[in-house]
Amino acid sequence: MATIRPFRGIRPPKDSAAQVTALPYDVLSSAEAKQELAGNALTLFRITRPEVNYTPLIDEHDPRVYETAKQQYAEFKSRGLLVQDEKPCYYIYAQTRNGKTQHGLVVAAAAEDYRNGVILRHELTRRDKEDDRMRHVEACNANMGPAFFAYPHQEELRLLIADIIDHVPACDFTSADGIRHQLWVIDNNDTIDQITLIFRNIPKLYIADGHHRSAAAVRVAEKRKAANPHHQGDEEYNYFLAVCFPDDELTILDYNRIIMDLAGMTADQLISSLSEDFSVIERGNTPYKPEYLHQFSLYLDGKWYSLDTKAERLQDEDPILRLDVSISSRLILDKIFHITDLRGDKRIDFVGGIRGLEELQKRVDNGEAACALALYPTTMQQIFDVADTGNIMPPKATWFEPKLRSGMVIHELD
Repeated sequence: MATIRPFRGIRPPKDSAAQVTALPYDVLSSAEAKQELAGNALTLFRITRPEVNYTPLIDEHDPRVYETAKQQYAEFKSRGLLVQDEKPCYYIYAQTRNGKTQHGLVVAAAAEDYRNGVILRHELTRRDKEDDRMRHVEACNANMGPAFFAYPHQEELRLLIADIIDHVPACDFTSADGIRHQLWVIDNNDTIDQITLIFRNIPKLYIADGHHRSAAAVRVAEKRKAANPHHQGDEEYNYFLAVCFPDDELTILDYNRIIMDLAGMTADQLISSLSEDFSVIERGNTPYKPEYLHQFSLYLDGKWYSLDTKAERLQDEDPILRLDVSISSRLILDKIFHITDLRGDKRIDFVGGIRGLEELQKRVDNGEAACALALYPTTMQQIFDVADTGNIMPPKATWFEPKLRSGMVIHELD
């Protein structure tokens, strides 16, 4: 059962939240984050991407970077740009995109739950990326950006949240990308106790996004435990920042592929090869979006095609093999294009669905790629199935939108 607790959040005042909060540290490159700083001197990128404080930019893993993060964090607090709440609270963080709202509960999640399988992952993590976030957390003594969790929707919690958001939020702004961000503070002791108890009856939490942030936070907890001879288990470093959303409110976008060459084939030969495993239908020159699981769309030589996987090619008994990312890898990328290393092969690139199918078409039409493959989005149930069976998703399987802004609420470790 999930263990969470309230915490004394650190957050920007209402009138500066739009300027201080920022996209997650790993969404933009150093150069892009530097451009954000040029237009907004108060951006949290000064802390989460501290290399932007240097001209010219220095390497984001330079030891000076982490010390600068610590200094900038102290400065933001001294200037009143980040202020700590007086008592432990929970928070509701709502995001609205294209008329659809998702309501997340901001909590301190237990590192022990990650270790004992209550918090489940579906992606592999890289040690170097964990190391980077671990160094950043240690330097700042805080989780700047939250992990993004999902849980099977729970009616009692939904009703409780609906009652709270009926009141005026503590923070309400729309960011430059058109996303509305709202925050409510839950400081009533009875409500806090009720939420904590509800989560004790939620058997699993699933990491939707933020696998490296979660892994790094747990490593920090383990390191501090080992260094503390008086460790009790209830210290703040045993918990890390997370926002928990009900699964039925979340949006997973498609994560598409562009392929740089046709592996020596002509366009007609490619269509013929695809016809062995898919029912191929030409759809014209207007972008065609897959309409259901196991249907793909291909853009080639100015035309869109739908590709319906033939029933005998499906392996529905296996939670990994039945994923569309697995089907496309097995029957298209590997079998036809001989692309087996999705992480390292330079003949393939990936485009998040937030950019639309027009981006795929543009990159083929301008000669950057030979063809493009669009996928139907992975479903939350598929993510749950993979995580529940202890499996790991193939690379580039999910793209969640909108992204959680760092700095809405910060969690300190003592």
